[in-house]
Amino acid sequence: MKIVWLTATGLSVLLFALIAIAYPAVPGSTATSEVAADAAELFSRNCAKCHGKDGRASGFKARATGTRNLTDAQWQDRVSDERIFNSINNGKGRMPSFGKKLSDTEVDSLVQYVRSLKK
Repeated sequence: MKIVWLTATGLSVLLFALIAIAYPAVPGSTATSEVAADAAELFSRNCAKCHGKDGRASGFKARATGTRNLTDAQWQDRVSDERIFNSINNGKGRMPSFGKKLSDTEVDSLVQYVRSLKK
């Protein structure tokens, strides 16, 4: 009986841990809001200089260098999260690499931020 109880308890803890990993925060919760705010700040500090604060890459410098309009729905539909992650992490063309400056978690949050810019 004790073994059954320990097994059931262990499985319950494991299931809870897996759910917590798969669904780290409830949308609209403080944790989700903090991640979104952090991603917006990361974008503002590292990306807005070229892509613009709104991601449209509509400034003179952006047009002159061929900077990607991150709000373009057609581009958003074609590109995978993995490709966006790799572009941020490793750089692409004239875009610098941020892999040594940002953690994987920060890059992941930027990927989700870029996705939120889709128009």
